[in-house]
Amino acid sequence: MNHPRRRQATALATGVLLSAGIALAAPASTAAATGARARTTQTPLVVNARWGGHCTYDRIVIDLRGHVPSVTVTPVPRLFYDGSGKPVPLAGKFFLEIRLHPAAAHDDAGKNVYRGPKLIKIYLPQLKGLALTGDFEGYVTFGAAFNTKPVFSTHKLHHPERFVLDVAHRNVCC
Repeated sequence: MNHPRRRQATALATGVLLSAGIALAAPASTAAATGARARTTQTPLVVNARWGGHCTYDRIVIDLRGHVPSVTVTPVPRLFYDGSGKPVPLAGKFFLEIRLHPAAAHDDAGKNVYRGPKLIKIYLPQLKGLALTGDFEGYVTFGAAFNTKPVFSTHKLHHPERFVLDVAHRNVCC
């Protein structure tokens, strides 16, 4: 007669322990999933901008820490610094605004992480200048200057993460 009660108590205790184990495991797995999500949604950091000349195109590369965010490239009549609205002193007749969002060129403490040029004159067949024009409220903006209307294509490359803008020109290698 004692055996059925002992089996019931054992089953009840086992059920309680299993339930407690599941309850304890659930927050840990939820935290792990949340941590994974936080890593992929963290604001990417713009750490450098560089350029190079090739036979049939000039290239701008923007290096990032984190994922490559959404990027828009827009022809504009002039370049202005975000926030101040002051004109960017780049010589050229045609300009492209490169806007990354969400992105930042500073860390959470406000320390600058961008190590590239802020304003530079460039002597390539198409690309004549590049400037960091803004790092404000989740947007990082660059301006590029050209003497002729730029015909361009864009790419996102990974490992390491970077955004690439290629501007076509006549073949200068032959």
